[in-house]
Amino acid sequence: MSKGKIQELVETMDPHEAATELADAAKGLFSLLGEEALRDFLTKLIGDGGQDKITGLVHL
Repeated sequence: MSKGKIQELVETMDPHEAATELADAAKGLFSLLGEEALRDFLTKLIGDGGQDKITGLVHL
């Protein structure tokens, strides 16, 4: 599935429903990723928010 298809699907959903589904999918993905890949994912998710935000998320 391409990034475009995922984005299209999310845009057709209610925002709360989309967030819930994405969270469930992310839980499964996180268990498959190594530490570096997980850090890269979170960095892309947050954007250029800085290391403090990433550190805060990791400690959740």
